[in-house]
Amino acid sequence: MDQTVRGRHARSTRRESWLPHFVLIMGVVVFAFPIYFALIGSTHDAATIATGRMPLLPGAHLLDNYWQALTSGSGERVSSAPVRILMFNSFVMALVIAAGKIAISIVSAYAVAFFVFPGRMFFFWMIFITLMLPVEVRIIPTYKVVTDLGMINTFTGLTVPLIASATATLLFRQVFMTIPDELAEAAKIDGAGPLRFFWQILLPLSRTNIAALFVILFIYGWNQYLWPLLITTNRTMETIVIGIVKMIGSSDAQTDWNLIMATAILAMLPPVAVVVFMQHWFVKGLVETEK
Repeated sequence: MDQTVRGRHARSTRRESWLPHFVLIMGVVVFAFPIYFALIGSTHDAATIATGRMPLLPGAHLLDNYWQALTSGSGERVSSAPVRILMFNSFVMALVIAAGKIAISIVSAYAVAFFVFPGRMFFFWMIFITLMLPVEVRIIPTYKVVTDLGMINTFTGLTVPLIASATATLLFRQVFMTIPDELAEAAKIDGAGPLRFFWQILLPLSRTNIAALFVILFIYGWNQYLWPLLITTNRTMETIVIGIVKMIGSSDAQTDWNLIMATAILAMLPPVAVVVFMQHWFVKGLVETEK
């Protein structure tokens, strides 16, 4: 009798577990199909895609399309800088923004969390208030400053105005607040000064949070659109996002969709590689709360 009840319970549990799995699978299909469609489109020629009846199986132009996108970036109807240059610009921009945001934020959070000085909380709340001022609100004065300093079409102009991050500062401050005061006192008794305590104790304890923030900030920098659109007038300084938008052009114009889809697939590779490579640290940094 007990075995029968347990068997019915097991079957009921299996049936109930199918629903969330089915919902998750459908979500993956809905999310992945456009990517699959772009991948397949990048293997066909422009004429096949223009017919509106593109097959859902790979074509014979995969190497030609990707080689053309990487080396020239131009086709019969679109003209762009080589995708390898656009990806290099985006990679430098994303890397500098991520590293710069982390470096500035962790130092500022260290000062706010562990030092006592006049106006400490005032400066902290000033940093917090900047969360209410997105790039779009302060973009005109920022653009004026960058223009006056002659940083148009430079990596400095692309990255420096986006480096400061109130969000990262707040996150690092919360991490530092979880560190026991006894640890700081023990380090001081052992003769560790502020820099040694920061370098040998705080940084190792924060490595998972740094990794998680690096992934988020790298993708943030890679996907930037508005600021690079304003700050670059030379095609060789454009980012990959700007390049794709300009390749598409207006909706009425005919475009080489095979090159555009190949460029879109190439544009997804670096962020995906960063997430896959740092997945363990990323997840650990998001869920780890105790030090």
